[in-house]
Amino acid sequence: MSRFPGAMLRAVLVAVVVALPALMLPDVSSETGQLVTLLALVACAVTLAEYSAACPGLVEFRDARPYNRMRFILLFFLILFLTILVRNDAVPTPLSVMITSGALWLGTVFDFAYSPIRLLSLTLPAGLPAAHLDLVRGAAALGYVIGWLSVLGLMVAILVGYWPQRRGAFNVWVNLPTFDPTAGLDVVQRLERDALVNIALGILMPFFLPVILKLSSLLIQPVTLESPLGFVWGIALWAFVPVSLLMRGIAMQQVARLIRDKRREVAAEEDGIPQPERSVYS
Repeated sequence: MSRFPGAMLRAVLVAVVVALPALMLPDVSSETGQLVTLLALVACAVTLAEYSAACPGLVEFRDARPYNRMRFILLFFLILFLTILVRNDAVPTPLSVMITSGALWLGTVFDFAYSPIRLLSLTLPAGLPAAHLDLVRGAAALGYVIGWLSVLGLMVAILVGYWPQRRGAFNVWVNLPTFDPTAGLDVVQRLERDALVNIALGILMPFFLPVILKLSSLLIQPVTLESPLGFVWGIALWAFVPVSLLMRGIAMQQVARLIRDKRREVAAEEDGIPQPERSVYS
């Protein structure tokens, strides 16, 4: 029960983030609103179950704050800024005009050959308005910058010693519930291997996702991102998933380092303990 108030607060915040674009964007149909409400309730229930339980089942680094808080803040600002970009055409405000201008400027800066922003814009079908293409480039560049700032924040927290051991011992098995320590190689080697895989996926995914979208358009309807909700969630997931994988890889590499350092400390202590005299039975 001591976990329930905090779990309820987190569940409500997650539900608000899921429903935020539908609440802010104009001209959202009632059917879409009902679907978004259902998804928000499902996200709320899952978050409440994970954070109120004694041991989590899916959520990693639950007790290693502020790792998940940083990811939540990243997703919140992605959703908020992208919603403001889409909303600027219908309801312009000084804040939305400033954010839109900054995003369009970032889009021109990062729109160079073989950049993720250029690749994403090339996956869109021909014939779309130039203003929509500029908005897609600006939103993608803005999401890319916000994502890398989050990665930089996690690295700074690790370098200054704030994460993950600032509040005491770090329980590996509680914070990595989906990690099986008995399977395969040594725990440290598996953590380092998984960390490298996640980091590589996080770096390469912004380049691979546009290619996958382009190939999928040959079989299904091509993605245009012209729907307001589709625009917000499409760009948000395009930016959030690679950054989340990159942050997970960095975190797992740090956990592997902690286990390796702890093993060295235990080995040094055992070497310093005088060994008992050998008996006839030893």
